[in-house]
Amino acid sequence: MPELSWRHFNDPEQVVRIGQRVTCEFIGFDTYNAEARLSLRALQPDPLRAFACRTEAGHVLRGTVNAVRPIGVFVDVGDGIVGLVPFRENPGAAKVPGFPSADRSADFEVGAGITIVVLDIDLSRRRLLFTQADGSR
Repeated sequence: MPELSWRHFNDPEQVVRIGQRVTCEFIGFDTYNAEARLSLRALQPDPLRAFACRTEAGHVLRGTVNAVRPIGVFVDVGDGIVGLVPFRENPGAAKVPGFPSADRSADFEVGAGITIVVLDIDLSRRRLLFTQADGSR
């Protein structure tokens, strides 16, 4: 399933249908399971690379809260690009190294708009780190 698309999906039928003809890249052959490994996403442009080309640390963006987890808030900034606002990075959060901040999950609601600042774009690990812009909501 990870080779179907760069974007997150819950059901493979959101990307392909049974019987659909597709063009894909051959990745390898699994002799143990007698399966060919194919990739649809290898032939698609990587949206994270495009984001990294037009965005750099310090850019202020508007996004939507995608998920709230104990470690922080995942924010979708469009085109399937999702990054993390860790609670330790939020203004007003406890800043004790090695210790998590106070639980801030109640401060955020899935679907709510949020203004964030790009802190880091790590293409090798495919991770985006954001911080909440001061006073945004």
